[in-house]
Amino acid sequence: MDSEEFVSNGHRALDFIAQYYSTLSERPVSSDVEPGYLRKILPTEAPQEGEPFEIMLSDVEKHIFPGLTHWQSGSFFSYYPANTSAPSVLAELLVSAINPIGISWASSPAVTELEAVTMDWLGKMIGLPERFLFYDKDGEKTGGGGVIESSGSESTQFALLAARTRAIGRLREEQPGHDDYFFMSKLIAYTSDEAHFSVDRACSIGAVKLRIVPSDDFGRMRGPALDSLLKEDVGDGLVPFFICATLGTTSTCAFDCLEEVGPLAKQHGAWLHIDAAYAGSSFVCPEYRHWMKGVEFSDSFNFNPHKNLAMAFHCSALWVASQKEFTAAFGYKDPPYLSPGQLCPELHADYRYFQIALGRRFESLKMWFVMRSYGVVGLQRIVKERCSHADRFADHVRSSDLFELLEGALPHLGLVCFRMKGCNELTMEFVKQLNTTRQVSMQPTQFKGKAVVRFSCGSLQTDSTIVDRAWKTVEDCGQKLAADKMRI
Repeated sequence: MDSEEFVSNGHRALDFIAQYYSTLSERPVSSDVEPGYLRKILPTEAPQEGEPFEIMLSDVEKHIFPGLTHWQSGSFFSYYPANTSAPSVLAELLVSAINPIGISWASSPAVTELEAVTMDWLGKMIGLPERFLFYDKDGEKTGGGGVIESSGSESTQFALLAARTRAIGRLREEQPGHDDYFFMSKLIAYTSDEAHFSVDRACSIGAVKLRIVPSDDFGRMRGPALDSLLKEDVGDGLVPFFICATLGTTSTCAFDCLEEVGPLAKQHGAWLHIDAAYAGSSFVCPEYRHWMKGVEFSDSFNFNPHKNLAMAFHCSALWVASQKEFTAAFGYKDPPYLSPGQLCPELHADYRYFQIALGRRFESLKMWFVMRSYGVVGLQRIVKERCSHADRFADHVRSSDLFELLEGALPHLGLVCFRMKGCNELTMEFVKQLNTTRQVSMQPTQFKGKAVVRFSCGSLQTDSTIVDRAWKTVEDCGQKLAADKMRI
């Protein structure tokens, strides 16, 4: 493909994308293909000769789209928001074209420097304490800083590994004569029973014990419940080293009480990681920051801009209060082809030590494009519109004779948890039938023994008309199911 063909096919691709977005409302939200459908359609081997680009685009429409769930559809209410935007798409195009690899500062200085700048911008936008930024208001280094990881799960994993390294280092000094495996057998982590399953997986990978803290009636981890387990484990000779608190749990968007959990983490010398993967985007609006009270106790803080700030996946923002403590877990002896002369110590950000992989993608370019295109006010508007649409849906639920809001989980930050009145089986059958329509997509979950349907609003294509139409689909399915049950 020469430069002339590239320009021509580039126009075709952009037209194809524009056409896709203009027809999203007409497409079924979810797929109805059977497992293995694509292998039956595509050739068993790659073509020997190149094929025309327009044929490839045609095959995307013909073969790929039928097997997709359209996460950008205004009628997609499953899982969590995953909105992208035109500035993000165009930035991704540039990144793919330039294709810089951020191995070190010298390998592409702008890759490192733009990430450090945009992470400080974003940290200020959500009101993080200055110690999480690279530079304070006086232009002095804080010792902290932010990095773009691929997901919230990855951020939790890295925070846990950093916490483990710190804890073992302390134990080596206090109890010389033992190896690291002995100390690892003593370490124990804590999180709520409503936390994301990635915490459990992180502990499994990190080969450490995990204690699950029972949440209260509202799905929150509270101080007294945590304190009881901490005392019990310390009494048994274990060493609390990591506590993961959640701001915006996956099932119901509950908020752990940082002002109670934080002092306990400090008392026991445990690393406090805050997983705000879902709710963190909302903190660009000052009126939602009351849920962050107690963040000053934390050692690391993560949220996913790719969930509601118009930045394409993957873009997970992680800040640490101490770069030194965090990067100690990922340090290694530099090979000669990565000599210290290739670093830039003045920036105090050597990102290869912020992750397991060596190479880094230029993710900060899309963050830069999106923040500059929308501005803080524009991003706040996205969050507020999402919350407004969810409130509208919640009002429909309140007025219904068939459905009810989940007790203990008030609708907020774009999430509405509701269920059919009656037994759990009725709700589960309802959500199954609802998704079969392919007009909307919603996910079930469980909370305190109750089956729940999650209405997670966040697509930039969603408007009040689509919300009302989604409710009509919900109501129709519910009425049909209720009528069928009456006949039995």
